[in-house]
Amino acid sequence: MDHRTGTREEWLSARKALLVREKELTHARDALAAERRALPWVKVGKHYVFDSRIGRVSLGDLFEERSQLMIYHFMFGPDWQAGCPGCSFLSDHVDAARQHFEHNDLSFVAVSRTSVENIEAYRKRMGWKFRWVSSLGSDFNYDFHVSFTPEQLAAGPVDYNFRQQTVTMEDLHGESMFFKDSDGTIFHTYSSYERAGEELAGAYRFLDLAPLGRNEGPDGNMGKWMRRHDEYDT
Repeated sequence: MDHRTGTREEWLSARKALLVREKELTHARDALAAERRALPWVKVGKHYVFDSRIGRVSLGDLFEERSQLMIYHFMFGPDWQAGCPGCSFLSDHVDAARQHFEHNDLSFVAVSRTSVENIEAYRKRMGWKFRWVSSLGSDFNYDFHVSFTPEQLAAGPVDYNFRQQTVTMEDLHGESMFFKDSDGTIFHTYSSYERAGEELAGAYRFLDLAPLGRNEGPDGNMGKWMRRHDEYDT
């Protein structure tokens, strides 16, 4: 392996210098989180209804008894045979975290534009326990800019990740946060897309500490190594 080596003293000096940068990043992350919480909230005026394994449920129902809700926009189109590998990678982390954050007033639901039957078959295959509902036939995915009609794609750039860009897929991924007031009023508080979801994938945090990092090459293509967890060779 061709990598710079040095003495323990040289390593310690470089490590202390890096620690200064790491602390700067920690403080910057805390400040950014505060800015995120300070964003203005937008009242959700439309009544969204989803299909689930227990029947029709509203956006308000998804909160259960909590005041906060995270929706993961899981890429799973109506005609797909399986869910997106990248979304599956992220979703492998949810149940472990959910057993904690549900006790701190946050509910989690995945939403996909495919049938409940497809969702439940794939959930069983992956062994996940989190709630997952279908927005098929609803405006929800389109209103939150993670799904696009064939006509929209053919017409040119679409609004994804808060900018106009050309995409080729009808369904993309993202995260949206909501708050429900004591009178039942629901507010949209935050959404993120593209690489923002990496913050939810703990496996990346482990790899980022490792000597070879994510080992994805200069293009950062996770598809070079990552598979659905039941598709690895070993």
